[in-house]
Amino acid sequence: MIPTAFARIGDEVVIHGSAASRMLKALVAGAPACLTVTLVDGLVLARSAFHHSMNYRSVVVLGTAREIREPREKTRALDAIVEHIVPGRLGSVRGASDHELRATRVVAFALDEASAKLRAGPPKDDEADYALPVWAGELPLRLTTLPALADPRLTPGIPLPAHVSAWRRGRRQD
Repeated sequence: MIPTAFARIGDEVVIHGSAASRMLKALVAGAPACLTVTLVDGLVLARSAFHHSMNYRSVVVLGTAREIREPREKTRALDAIVEHIVPGRLGSVRGASDHELRATRVVAFALDEASAKLRAGPPKDDEADYALPVWAGELPLRLTTLPALADPRLTPGIPLPAHVSAWRRGRRQD
C-alpha cells in the first residue's frame, strides 16, 4: 500500500509513479490490485469499548491496470492528476518534458468493479448501555487549509496565485 495521487478520467482512475517503481511494474504485468481512498470524518465514541467506531467515506476499485504509454494520453492523465489536486494549477506551471514523461509510469484502472462504503452518525450502543453514565457521541474531524508557505528559493515578487490561496477540497475555483 503506497499513497499516491490519482484522478478520474471518464470510467477510469489513473495513478502515476517512477518508471522504476516495483509496484507499478507489477501492476502493468497484470497483478490484480485494489485502489482505496478513505476519508475519516470523525471518531465515534460509544459507551462501551466494543462499539467505538469511525465515521468515514471510502471507495475501493478492484481490477488490473493498463499502462498508458501513448505520449498525449499519458500527458492528459498527468495533467488530470495535477488538476484534481489543485484545480487551476496546470495553467501556471511548466508541462512535463520528454525526459520526465519517460521517467514516469502511468497506469489506469477501469471502474468496472468498485465499492463505496460510508458510516455517519452517533454510536450504536447495546440498548442496556444507553443508561450508563458515560459520555458518548461524535468527535468530528476535518481537513482544513492552512496558509500557504512559499518555497524559500521562490523569486521575490511572485504573488500567491488565486488557485492556491482560494483552494478548498472538493470545490473547483473556476
